[in-house]
Amino acid sequence: MIGPWRSDPAGGDRQPMTVVLGADLGTSGLKLAALDPDGAVVAEVEAAYPVDRPRPGWAQAEVSGWRRALDGALVELAGQLGGRRVRALGLAGQMHGAVLVDADGTALAPALLWPDRRAAGELDRWRQLPAADRAALANPLAPGMTGPMLAWLARHRPELVAQAAAVLLPKDAVRATLVPGADPAVTDRSDATATLLWDVPGERWSAPAVAAAGVDAALLPAVRPGHEVVGTARLPVGEVPVVVGGADTPLALLAAGTRAGTQVNLGSGAQVLRPGVPARPAPDPVVHCFADAEDGWYAMAALQNAGTAWAWVQSVLGLDWAAFAGSLDASPPGAGGVVFRPFLTGERGGVAGPTDRGGWSGLSADTTRADLARAALEGVACAVAVGLDLLGPDGDEVVVLTGGGARDDGVQQVLADVLGRAVQHVQVRSASAAGAAVLAARGVGEQLTPQRVVGPVVEPRGPAMQEVRERWGRAPG
Repeated sequence: MIGPWRSDPAGGDRQPMTVVLGADLGTSGLKLAALDPDGAVVAEVEAAYPVDRPRPGWAQAEVSGWRRALDGALVELAGQLGGRRVRALGLAGQMHGAVLVDADGTALAPALLWPDRRAAGELDRWRQLPAADRAALANPLAPGMTGPMLAWLARHRPELVAQAAAVLLPKDAVRATLVPGADPAVTDRSDATATLLWDVPGERWSAPAVAAAGVDAALLPAVRPGHEVVGTARLPVGEVPVVVGGADTPLALLAAGTRAGTQVNLGSGAQVLRPGVPARPAPDPVVHCFADAEDGWYAMAALQNAGTAWAWVQSVLGLDWAAFAGSLDASPPGAGGVVFRPFLTGERGGVAGPTDRGGWSGLSADTTRADLARAALEGVACAVAVGLDLLGPDGDEVVVLTGGGARDDGVQQVLADVLGRAVQHVQVRSASAAGAAVLAARGVGEQLTPQRVVGPVVEPRGPAMQEVRERWGRAPG
């Protein structure tokens, strides 16, 4: 067992073991983790907060609620540290969104979040950009990104935009509350590139896109390295240097250590990730191109409906996870001809569109509850396979699986069968928070590698699932 003290290698007095903290600001909850110098998570706290939906299609949250959740988590974590000294704190954050703040970093209104669709009409401004300017953004258009949301605010809340000193991404808005006196108008590449305001090949804010948003470029934050220390916060765990941080997906990629090939992260949504891609213009892209947490790029095909669709199916069928996953033993591959499309809320990329919907098809009088459950498991795997196809060939390396949805052995086998590729689960506890801790450690001159549990390679069992994929592609949606 690792204790709270570590011997001085020079033979002096024993010194308190240090830890670094990573906080992952998710859409509906925060996870705070403390990692020791060996990369082990020695303490962890979670805190939930609500997403406010005052109108259909809207999704917003109070920054003060995020801060209260972090403060409460820090108090609880302090009691678990056992004398360990905190060296630094890094923040991971849900991507996209928009928070207007004043010169002190205080939020002027609720944060608009990535699931929000109120800015759908503003996307026409981006469609009307000259072809070269649109291609330089290198990303599909989505209303929940910062640029369209800022355009909506400029149109509908001009008095608010006039008061604002900056527009921030969610993790930056929280960090601004932690380090009063520091310039709040700071973000990192991984968040900046996911705004529809960033010139990807030019590595700078896009003047045409900012003009399309109808705001002054002075509202945009400075872009700094994710490991740069921006100030010191007084926290329940002591006075702690705070680094810029990064977006949750690339920080999870950093924690898993995937540098080539393909990684599939399976959680509430699913992200099919291809690190090490070149940054180049894309006139009408079907996948995203975002900066990673260091100095490279990754491509991503994103699904909003993965674990959330499974949770809905479990609720409808009255199954806990064990019984849901157990359907793989009770129903044959192909689920007796039943097909499930998981798009309960539509999608935003090339896998499906915003008006596509989910459901079962191919039902018969012989269909069982186990068939319905297996079809749901296979259906998400088929959607992941389409995302993999969109990213293009990668040399057929083993696909790395991460996320809680991919822990089950049966789910891993379904993914291998549907993808027609060998897969391997890599478990990193609190991956995005661990990635934020890596940046925090770098900010104070340390190197940190999160501990990973690498599972066995799971090989596909022949071509039988190809028919399932083809049937899934023909199913109504």
